[in-house]
Amino acid sequence: MSEITEMPTIKQRIGFVAVLLGMFMAILDIQIVASSLNEIQAGVSATPEEISWVQTAYLIAEVIMIPLSGMLTRWLSTRLTFVLSCSAFTLASIGCAMAQTIEQLIVLRAIQGFVGGAMIPIAYALGFRLFPLRMMGLIQAVIGMIATTAPSIGPTLGGFITQSSSWHWLFLMNVVPGIIASIVVWYNLHIDEPDFKLFKKIDFVGLLFLALFLGPLEYVLEEGPGEDWFSSSLIVWVSLLSMASAVGFFWRALRVDFPIVDLKVFKDRNFALGTIFGFIIGMALYGLVYLMPMFFGTVRLFNSLQIGEIMFVTGATMFLTAPVVGRLSDKVDPRHMLTFGLFLVGLGAIMNSGLTAESGFDDFFWPQVLRGIGLLVCILTATRLAMGTLPTSEISNAAGLFNVMRNLGGAVGLAAMDTIRDIRLDYHWNQLIHSIDLGRDVVVQQLYQSQMMLTGMVDDPAAAAIKQLSQRVLKQASVLSFNDLFLMLGILYLCAVPLMLLMRKPAKSGQGKNESH
Repeated sequence: MSEITEMPTIKQRIGFVAVLLGMFMAILDIQIVASSLNEIQAGVSATPEEISWVQTAYLIAEVIMIPLSGMLTRWLSTRLTFVLSCSAFTLASIGCAMAQTIEQLIVLRAIQGFVGGAMIPIAYALGFRLFPLRMMGLIQAVIGMIATTAPSIGPTLGGFITQSSSWHWLFLMNVVPGIIASIVVWYNLHIDEPDFKLFKKIDFVGLLFLALFLGPLEYVLEEGPGEDWFSSSLIVWVSLLSMASAVGFFWRALRVDFPIVDLKVFKDRNFALGTIFGFIIGMALYGLVYLMPMFFGTVRLFNSLQIGEIMFVTGATMFLTAPVVGRLSDKVDPRHMLTFGLFLVGLGAIMNSGLTAESGFDDFFWPQVLRGIGLLVCILTATRLAMGTLPTSEISNAAGLFNVMRNLGGAVGLAAMDTIRDIRLDYHWNQLIHSIDLGRDVVVQQLYQSQMMLTGMVDDPAAAAIKQLSQRVLKQASVLSFNDLFLMLGILYLCAVPLMLLMRKPAKSGQGKNESH
């Protein structure tokens, strides 16, 4: 297969921009409700346990759809698949805004995540299918910037919208962009034809196994930390369902002639290693978006707007450096760039492993700059390395698999961080609490001062003083647990660097892609 040498037409470029808009909406909606769950909970009269499903339902449904996108584009064509996905996503967004009960909202969020999931891999695949390799750096920089910025600004944007209007607009804001993207793609992005005869070949048994594999897996990763993992019988049974379905899915995928997801693409060494990097990138991409707001919310007690002002540094860094990174990736070996990106993210995380209870904007500024540049470099070059050696016919399927691995990396990362944080919090609490000894003068003095301040304000000043001191110890233990997580995340990224030795350099402009491997 010869390399694409000509630029896409003006209509195709306009259609591609509209696809990027759809991708941005789908990724943004993963995190946009994160900072507004309390307001949504009050609006639909939900319990704290129920409201978490507004997030979980979307993630479970999306992770099932993403790997299906390759099959759908072959069956319905890229244009029809995107338009159906975007239109249904828009309608589901309206439904979410109109939901009156938590049950309605959870179902509609699941529909929203499922139908919107196809837009993400379509955008990745189109970058490789439409543009020549000489443009790949810039195109992948734009896609990478969207993929990394959208989840970073989601909680901040969601908090701002909820404070300035109401939580309903978290979903209604998708309506106009969704309509525009659907219309623009329908009239401008006719690049392949549907093959409706493929419907008869679709492996519906494999589809069922896929849903019962990825859906329960995502549920276990989301709910496991809060349920103390396998001490919950529900988590045990759901895990067994996922494992059994995984066996069935892989058996079908390797045995049938037209599998629901073609796993043979993993024979390409670069793609196999690239998806591992995608998994690791997902851990940091979603993990850092989770860790920073949690630190500022629980330790510093900042509101969503204050947190957003600090986290804006990451998004601004990505936006400003994307053109430079894109141009460099056309001139520098992507393997060297990915090594550099991994090092920056690792260093940026380690720089935040010495936080105190007073850490704020200044302590996070330069680490965020380094992590912003590093994450952008990582997502850009990992995508290019993973799919840069594949023939065009395999790109759509590969894009779905790459993105689902990145999302699973994020889910695994969040579950691991929740669990590790609980363990380290208990450890540091047990280490620090021994210093609260009434035989120490400094402890007695602190308790006396607190008791004097609380006299006349509470019924039992002595008990209140002890509780106040206990909260101070818990706060310090929490800070130390965050430091451990930042350090572990940094070390993980630095340890991933040696994998680069196994990667092949993708073709440069003029060489073309290999059709077989």
